[in-house]
Amino acid sequence: MTRFPIERYELENGLRVVLSPDATHPLVAVNLWYNVGSRNEREGRTGFAHLFEHMMFQGSQNVPDTQHIAHIERAGGSMNGSTWLDRTNYFETLPSNRLELALWLESDRMGFLLPAMTREKLDNQRDVVKNERRWRVDNQPYGDWDERIQMMMYPSDHPYHHSVIGSMEDLDAADLEDVSQFFSTFYTPNNAVLTLCGDFERDEAMQLVAKYFGDIPRGPDPPPLPGKPEVPTRLEAPAREVVESKVALPRVYIAFRVPPYGTDLFQDAEVATRILGTGGSSRLYDAMVREGRLAQNVGGYAFPIVTGAAMLVFWITGSPGVPIEQAEEAFWKVLGELAENGCEPEELEREITSQEAQRMISLQRVSERANEISMFTTLFDEPERVNTELDRLRSVTREGVTRFTWEYLTREHAGVLVYLPEGGTGEVEP
Repeated sequence: MTRFPIERYELENGLRVVLSPDATHPLVAVNLWYNVGSRNEREGRTGFAHLFEHMMFQGSQNVPDTQHIAHIERAGGSMNGSTWLDRTNYFETLPSNRLELALWLESDRMGFLLPAMTREKLDNQRDVVKNERRWRVDNQPYGDWDERIQMMMYPSDHPYHHSVIGSMEDLDAADLEDVSQFFSTFYTPNNAVLTLCGDFERDEAMQLVAKYFGDIPRGPDPPPLPGKPEVPTRLEAPAREVVESKVALPRVYIAFRVPPYGTDLFQDAEVATRILGTGGSSRLYDAMVREGRLAQNVGGYAFPIVTGAAMLVFWITGSPGVPIEQAEEAFWKVLGELAENGCEPEELEREITSQEAQRMISLQRVSERANEISMFTTLFDEPERVNTELDRLRSVTREGVTRFTWEYLTREHAGVLVYLPEGGTGEVEP
């Protein structure tokens, strides 16, 4: 795989900057990660990181309301932002001759957002987020699964105990003073990483970064994470919740704590997840959908998160007329076979090759490459990991996958969430 050039430096105000030039196409990606996500929210202010992401698109001192996106689109580019448990990021890709525009817009948000904040904007975006919650969570079949699983897998004093979108009550309680304090605490140069990837000239880019970001004052050191971030990497005792809901078919989510993203064991977790539950060639699909006809669909996902312990979740949507406990028992049988006998060499090769291909295709896009560099810098202070992650993946062995499955994917350490149709079938003992 091509080794991407990496040059990193730091401004006097603490902003970490990473340059990765690539003149293949006349495009440049500007990617800004702030080291703040839902894990930083204090009690009573859940959902605030996501709400604030919306506020960042409502204009700043020198950019009229909602014009950040309009400026980029008029230049032929695209931009957006996202919030997750460990971070908030903002990103744009545009023609390389418009790099200065992107840097100006991001610097104006970082340095001059507060003067443009108003109660009207807060109320407007609060309503937008509340509607988003209604659409994605409250009125969606199985929509609150992640909230329930996070509460089950992490104790009440852990930063991952609540979901990213937060509660309606906490969103209602947010006021303009909270917004200002949140911005002053976390949206500072010393809590951010700026990555430029694509077609730019090094010295000019450095001059532009200094011009637009160099005079933004350094902020206070961010406070430590609230609560108790450290937890064992396995759930201490099994947990179970049964919910009757307005769903057409029963579904079961089975979750496990696993070592954090970035560790070698997380690589084992990711490969094991794919062997078990990703795609039509996975063991769970073969046993439960194709052959057993016990489930409509199955899946699995290892959450790449870093605070104390990560999380791995499988889900199974039952077939009509099949008791969900029958599907659940079939799930444990498939896991037991992997733990007892290990994976086949061709399974391991297939999944590693598939991940390699997906990663190499993804990194051909400067936007994806910039985002990954920002991630590795924010989480590990190692932008160079963009060039070494495939080596870590290739180091995964059959023995490692078997040992991981045996040690971590057990009933004794599982959190199980079952959805049943209201008054319907698939009876399960709570």
